[in-house]
Amino acid sequence: MTLSVAFAGTPEFAEIALSAINRAGFSVVYVLTQPDRPAGRGMRLQVSSVKRYAESHGMLVAQPRSLRCDGKYSVEATAVLGQLRALAPDIMVVAAYGLLLPQVVLDLPRYGCLNIHGSLLSRWRGAAPIQRAIEAGDLQTGITIMQMDAGLDTGAIISSGIEEIYDDDTTATLHKRLANLGGRMVVEALQKLANNGYLPATPQSTDGVMYAPKLTRAEAMLDWSRSSDVLARQIRAFDPFPVAFSILRGVPLKLWRATSVVFEGRALPGTVVAVNDDSMTIACGDGALCVTECQKPGGKRLPARSFFTGFSVKIGDVFGAC
Repeated sequence: MTLSVAFAGTPEFAEIALSAINRAGFSVVYVLTQPDRPAGRGMRLQVSSVKRYAESHGMLVAQPRSLRCDGKYSVEATAVLGQLRALAPDIMVVAAYGLLLPQVVLDLPRYGCLNIHGSLLSRWRGAAPIQRAIEAGDLQTGITIMQMDAGLDTGAIISSGIEEIYDDDTTATLHKRLANLGGRMVVEALQKLANNGYLPATPQSTDGVMYAPKLTRAEAMLDWSRSSDVLARQIRAFDPFPVAFSILRGVPLKLWRATSVVFEGRALPGTVVAVNDDSMTIACGDGALCVTECQKPGGKRLPARSFFTGFSVKIGDVFGAC
């Protein structure tokens, strides 16, 4: 059986899946992605990774601001639904799209909608599963291919693949491996559907359900009363966005790379207890953080050695103080 595929996704994670589907020879008849948005210092309109890939490969692209037909953008949504009905895709694949799919969309493809989710469901349902897994100290995560339903990542599981989380993983490094795994797994699912005409699925367990809300800028400020292990994971989880930071002498400094170390002395949490050529060590509620990459406002992300040439840090300085 030959499958026609509609695709919905926005960032690089989704682009990698779209590329894998296209390279596997499936006919991608329609691509949904988020509208172009201003970004960067010049606030110029930026196209999504998915749009860039889709247009470069001659795919039909739509960028609705909503898919609900009963709200502000109902005319736009109705037009997109009309195109989907006319194209009659066999299946839709969804990966990090960023818009809710109403039931009318979920029901439209012959075989429904598959989601590529960046965790081992039912753990870490929600918008930021990769970040929350690192932040929580999970040793493993993975990809789940799921048959979508109206709930928040509650659909039946088609397949799962495990990915280890290493001690030095950031969201950026883990994201890349999971994206590649997701691309391979969704192609395998589509090939199975094309060969057999159905995809077996297992309902999710209700045990161990955790939710992964979107990261906020407010969460990015480090609380030095917490343990160094927790703060080191937070820094890794918030790389590349929104980036963990703390304030020193009234200046918000981004902390990009740090490791947890033993500290048996006494110091107010947030106090710099050691400075050398390549790092600074900051006391925490338990243990200390050895910070090796920083960034000041308007500057570049720098190793500590280079950072110190333009921003003085000395023993006794206290982070978190204005």
